[in-house]
Amino acid sequence: MHFAYVLKSSNFEYFYKGHCKDLEIRLKQHNSGMTKSIRPYIPFEIVYAESFQTEEEAIHREKYFKTSAGRRFLKKKLLI
Repeated sequence: MHFAYVLKSSNFEYFYKGHCKDLEIRLKQHNSGMTKSIRPYIPFEIVYAESFQTEEEAIHREKYFKTSAGRRFLKKKLLI
């Protein structure tokens, strides 16, 4: 199982979109500072996730989240 996910910084209005195979491990990696570009925004919480059978599907959905249509979808879904 693969996931496309959205994280929100607990301290800032910052959202991170990504994909992975194990959502809990990936969240721990983000919160431990392994992803240098988002270190200033730690800690994160999962605010949205979708599961897929293949990695390609998860990547496709992650890319969608990063488009203007995807951001509108997430804004509506998360009531931001």
